[in-house]
Amino acid sequence: MSFSSEVKRELEKQIGSARHCQIAELAAVMNFCGQYGKDENGHFTVGFQTENEAVVRKGFTLLKKTYNIETGSVLSSQEMHGLLEKLGNLEEPVSRLILKNACCKRAFLRGAFLSVGSMSDPAKGYHLEFACADAAKAVQLREVMAAFDIESKIIVRKKYHVVYLKEGSGIVDLLNVCGAPVSLMNLENLRILKDMRNSVNRRVNCETANITKTVNAAARQVEDIEFLRVNYGFRNLPAPLREMAEVRLEHPDAPLKELGECFQPPIGKSGVNHRLRRLGELAEKVRGNQFPQKEEAL
Repeated sequence: MSFSSEVKRELEKQIGSARHCQIAELAAVMNFCGQYGKDENGHFTVGFQTENEAVVRKGFTLLKKTYNIETGSVLSSQEMHGLLEKLGNLEEPVSRLILKNACCKRAFLRGAFLSVGSMSDPAKGYHLEFACADAAKAVQLREVMAAFDIESKIIVRKKYHVVYLKEGSGIVDLLNVCGAPVSLMNLENLRILKDMRNSVNRRVNCETANITKTVNAAARQVEDIEFLRVNYGFRNLPAPLREMAEVRLEHPDAPLKELGECFQPPIGKSGVNHRLRRLGELAEKVRGNQFPQKEEAL
């Protein structure tokens, strides 16, 4: 089962205790995938145009609780009038009067996600979206989320206006608002694991880069010193540089701090680096056929 399906299965079980919250959730389900109709005998009917059985079950559960309408039953003119008066004709966004309370907004978002929401596998990436049939409904959905400080964006994809979130923190907030604590904890656990893995990878990459840089620098220093020994001669080096060259050849892989500890008295990393740099510069001069007779003492 996908993560999105797990969220919907959890939300299906969540029903507000207050009738106004139940109506708000029903309004969302009806507004996004509900339909009014008539049967062959001309009787009024209500149903849901969706392949998701959880939405159908939740829709009829809410109809039963709010208007005592059973699954598959026909509606009287009075019942139909009551639905139309409260929920509207489904072509327009849900009435603002239904969403005046924060608890009703939560219920509305729950019904919206059940009806047209989807979420990618958080182990691969963070993406949650609502595919709305028109722009007005998408704007209303974004405004309701904004009431809980959840920022979302709208794009047009084919015939749908898609309201989407791509930040893990925003998705966590939305799951909390909708009332999906189990899915929220699962997502948080995945986020923590992912963040830890990324942190470890960054540290490993950084350390690897530093080690590579140190090894390359040491190899270049040894190469310069060997070149000087053959083409210039250690006897022509000042004592501090000659000692540095000998120590580096004895410890070709040692870091600067360890090299400094080989001297009596020990010298710091900056001093070691300065002497190695002088040796490198001298090697470049010799390679350029400048052939200095004797390097000046430090």
